[in-house]
Amino acid sequence: MSAGSGRRILILDGHPDPDPARLIHALADAYAEGAAAAGHVVTRLDVARLGFAPLRTAEAWEAEAPPDIAAAQAAISAAEHIVILTPLWLGDIPALLKAFFEQVMRPGFAFPRGARGLNAGLLRGRSVRLVVTMGMPAILYRLFFRAHALHALERNLLRFVGLKPVRWTLLGNAGGKDAAGRQAWLERLRKLGAAAA
Repeated sequence: MSAGSGRRILILDGHPDPDPARLIHALADAYAEGAAAAGHVVTRLDVARLGFAPLRTAEAWEAEAPPDIAAAQAAISAAEHIVILTPLWLGDIPALLKAFFEQVMRPGFAFPRGARGLNAGLLRGRSVRLVVTMGMPAILYRLFFRAHALHALERNLLRFVGLKPVRWTLLGNAGGKDAAGRQAWLERLRKLGAAAA
């Protein structure tokens, strides 16, 4: 890859526990390593290390963003590709990651203030890779549970604000993976990072 031809990638590590032993953090590291080695420009946000409170009122949502959220908005604005990594908890994304999205996706940043239509998202021109770990087999979540929470996240938030295409990587049986299986996942993420995919 020639100099200057890399993409600007934002890695959003959505695990609420900052313990470095968490698999999501290792997957984020692997993606970052692959992307950086291929010449892409990588920025990383770890939701567990940001300072913000859950929103409780519409007035708070429409007010000025707190510093860590404003910095996250700047990182999203600068990105061409966004990688969101999260565990699946109780069939959905963790509450802290949901609170982060509520804070970040404010009117005036993610979509216009006032009247808006279905194609009014202000974050167009950015692609997304959604990487999700789960205890159950990924095929079970996709077929039996119909990946309901991820479809809602994609439709009701990511695409609504203009982020597309959205591609998924579902990693099932995470708690039962042996060292070789985990290593295969890390290598898979390195390859995705190198391809900025």
